[in-house]
Amino acid sequence: MAKRWVRWFAWVAAIGVILALIAGIVLCESAIRVPRKTLPAGPGLGVTWRSVDMTARDGAEMRAWLLLPRKPNGNAVLVLHGIADSRTGTLGLARMLLANGYVVLAPDSRGHGESGGELATYGLLEADDVHRWVDWLIAAEHPRKVFGMGESLGAAVLIQSLAVENRFSAVVAECPFASFSRVAVDRVAQRLPMIPWLGHIVATPLVWSGFAYARVRYGLDFLDASPESVIGRTSTPVLLIHGLKDTNIYPLHSRMLAERNPRNVALWLVPEATHTAAFGFTKQEFEQRVLGWFAEHSR
Repeated sequence: MAKRWVRWFAWVAAIGVILALIAGIVLCESAIRVPRKTLPAGPGLGVTWRSVDMTARDGAEMRAWLLLPRKPNGNAVLVLHGIADSRTGTLGLARMLLANGYVVLAPDSRGHGESGGELATYGLLEADDVHRWVDWLIAAEHPRKVFGMGESLGAAVLIQSLAVENRFSAVVAECPFASFSRVAVDRVAQRLPMIPWLGHIVATPLVWSGFAYARVRYGLDFLDASPESVIGRTSTPVLLIHGLKDTNIYPLHSRMLAERNPRNVALWLVPEATHTAAFGFTKQEFEQRVLGWFAEHSR
């Protein structure tokens, strides 16, 4: 009888491992191959603009819009969108920045929009893409100061880029994740029909299985996709913004990031805001804080 139970348990464990591996592969592929949005012919903001491109380190062609204000203040902002979005998702921010004299560079992230790159890598390759966009911006427009602003994945990428890019005078990051491994477990657990603590227990081996697959299949170590490992050693001023009702990326992520570097990082928690929605919930204060942050670090 005991041997029968041992064999039964071994079979169940083996089936569980196989299912976890399969689920991990499915989760990984769906995360790194995102559907692309079709872009309009132009930004439609009534300002001077042009399409520009840049070649990434791996040879992928990156595409962007360069938007020029009517009354330039001499400074420029690189704006980054979130997952499964495109540069069109940053046009609301661009409108605010253009109205205040900033040149705006709005790229499609790799694997998104019209940019090349087969896979989204959650900062592993995108961090160097940001570095090269700053190279391009400085060479093309010669701004006095360069700032960065990102939302969700774009915010996390922006923070990770600080490991290789020190020319930002300051950055604003709304709703970033602290680490891809942590947010991946959060997001998988949210989709499981069980109470949160149990969902996290079940989600963890699925995520780790997906990470192992990404490492073997694509050479991507997603454990290195970690803004929290970068923000603690940066001297670039960072303003974190996070809605307290964000259920996509929990506010805990920004709290963890802020605790890593209280000297150079400020945190604004917005009581009623959901994911990347602070601008919509408190437009006037959002503009004051963001524009004030850039102005403070323009001197």
